[in-house]
Amino acid sequence: MKILATAMLGTILCTASLPKPSAAVLSSRTVTSFIVSSIGRSSPSSATTTSRNMSIQTPEQKQSLIDCPTIALRDGTSHPAIGFGTYKVGFIPASASSAVAAGGATNEPQRTAEECVTDALNSGYRFLECAEFYGNEQEVGKAIKASGVPREDLFICSKVWTTTIEKGEESIRAQLEKTLSSLGTDYVDLYLIHWPVPGKHVDAYKTVIDLKREGKVRNVGVSNYAVEDYKELLSAGISIEDKPVVNQIEINPFLYRKKTIDYFQSEGVVMQSYRSLRDGKAMDNPTLISLGEKYNKSPAQILGRWCVQHGFVYVPKSVKIERMVENAQVFDFELSEDEMATLDALTTSDALETFLGLYKKCVNRDTSKDGSMEGVKTDITID
Repeated sequence: MKILATAMLGTILCTASLPKPSAAVLSSRTVTSFIVSSIGRSSPSSATTTSRNMSIQTPEQKQSLIDCPTIALRDGTSHPAIGFGTYKVGFIPASASSAVAAGGATNEPQRTAEECVTDALNSGYRFLECAEFYGNEQEVGKAIKASGVPREDLFICSKVWTTTIEKGEESIRAQLEKTLSSLGTDYVDLYLIHWPVPGKHVDAYKTVIDLKREGKVRNVGVSNYAVEDYKELLSAGISIEDKPVVNQIEINPFLYRKKTIDYFQSEGVVMQSYRSLRDGKAMDNPTLISLGEKYNKSPAQILGRWCVQHGFVYVPKSVKIERMVENAQVFDFELSEDEMATLDALTTSDALETFLGLYKKCVNRDTSKDGSMEGVKTDITID
C-alpha cells in the first residue's frame, strides 16, 4: 500500500543489485526446542500455580529466561529473543504522548527505574532496551552495577534521539559517551538511530558506524524506519557490512505491517518489536481471551508468543515484577498456524492510517522542525 507523496526528499535509488543476506533466524536453540525443554520444567495445570499467576517465579523459570532463545545478527552476534523495555520506567519524557495529553505534566512514577530494572535482572532478563530519550539511563546503570551480573552476560541496546541526530556528529559522539558513563560500560551491544530525521539521519548513521569501528558500539541499527528510509541509507553508499542489523518498530497483531517486515527480513534485518503488548490496551480482545483460555495463558502471553513465533525480538515492559515474570512465560507453548493467521488478521486499515500519522509527526519531533512537514516523506510503504 502506498500513500501519494506531497513532500519529497529527492529521488531514492534502490540498490537492488546488492546481494541480499538471508533473513535472520533463531539460533540452533530454536523456540521449538526451547518449548520442549521448558514444558518439562513447568506445571501449568497445577491447582495452586497457573501461568496466569506467576508473581512467584521458580528458579527454573528464571534460568529459562536467562537461557532464552537467541536470534543471530548478520555478524553472528546472538541477540536475545526477549528483552526488558525501559520506556516510561521511572521517568516520563516531556514530549511523550501521555505527558503531552496531560498538558506537559509528568507525575513522578511510583517506582524508580533502578528498582524496576533490578527486578527485571533478578527475574532473568539479560537484554535491556534503553534510549537517550527515555531519560533514565543513569538509573538503569545503577541497577546493572548493583546486580552483579557480568557485563558479558548482558545485551544492552540504546538509541540516539532526534535532537542529537539533528545537531550532528559532535553531539552524537558526546551523547554516546554520556550513555556509556550512565550505564557503566565501555560499549553498547547495539546502538540505534531512534527516528529517520529528514536530512540528518543518514549522516548520523555514518557517525555511528565510525563509533562501531572505534569499538564503542558492537552493532548498528535503526528504529522506526520505513522501507523508503532504509533505501535512502543504501543510496548514500552504506556498504553491505555496514547495513543495519536491526529495525525496531511497533509490531503486534493490531499493527502487523507484513509487507514492510517481509522486506526488512529479506535484507537480513532483525525486527525488534516495541509496544509488543500494545501498552495493555488489548487485553480484553475476545480473540486473545479465547486463546488464553485454551492455553491457560494471559492475553499478554498470547501477544508475546505471537511475537516470538514470528521471529521478532519481543520487548515487553512493566514496572510490576509479577508482570515481568508473566510476560516472559512465552516459550513453553506454541500457537497453531490457523491461530497465528487469525492474530495476523487483526490489523485494520484505520490502524495503518494511524501509524502513518504518527510517522509524519515523529520524524521531526523535538527538532527545530517539530510540528512541520519539512522534509517528511509521505510516499512510504505503510503495510
